[in-house]
Amino acid sequence: MFHSHRMTSTDRSSPYTALEEKLGYFFRDPTLCETALTHRSWMNETQKTDRSDNERMEFLGDAVLSLAISDMLMRRYPQQPEGELSKARSALVNEAGLARVSDALVLGEWIFLGRGEEQAGGRQKRSLLSNALEALLGAVYLDGGFAAAQAVVERLFQGALTDTPAGRDFKSRLQEVSQACMQLAPVYTVIAQHGPDHDRTFEVAILLGEKEYGRARGKSKKEAQQNAAELALTALQAERGGA
Repeated sequence: MFHSHRMTSTDRSSPYTALEEKLGYFFRDPTLCETALTHRSWMNETQKTDRSDNERMEFLGDAVLSLAISDMLMRRYPQQPEGELSKARSALVNEAGLARVSDALVLGEWIFLGRGEEQAGGRQKRSLLSNALEALLGAVYLDGGFAAAQAVVERLFQGALTDTPAGRDFKSRLQEVSQACMQLAPVYTVIAQHGPDHDRTFEVAILLGEKEYGRARGKSKKEAQQNAAELALTALQAERGGA
């Protein structure tokens, strides 16, 4: 099992402690973090030879992120087909998605930039921020292994997960929660159909064991099931004290 390096700023000396606190990970080797934050433009202007820019680390971090997100989606949404998981992963790891996470970390303030790139607004460039975030994940992987990187990815991306197509799939979420909490799979039953054939509404109830947890209508069975699953999730979480 992976245990994050839980330290405080008084335990160690690092110029990156405030950033590390947001990541939830503290580097054994702070120079890896430094490399991840070093843009090529800074290297070109300073001509330092004892330091590398972040491009190789970005290459590694891209693969680490893709695997970590894929694993997270597979575990969170066990009923989702591959196509939906791919859409969700793309929504999380595209440039806009990475830039949102970078903004939350205020990552732009930490990057070593050359003067020309700085004047060109580099600290706000989505591509530059996305690359630096991937490099940072690559640095975590090199410093602490995949379990460490995976924990950071989950911490940074879990909020955005619910905004993806997979995250809006209440049926998959209910399946996951009910299995984890009750070792029960939800049973969906169409209990009524309303209206004429050209304008039919379906009513679906959800049972966990012998107890009904949600009942809702929809213009299709799938829509009714999703609506009922949303209600059932709310009811189940309230029953278990918001767990």
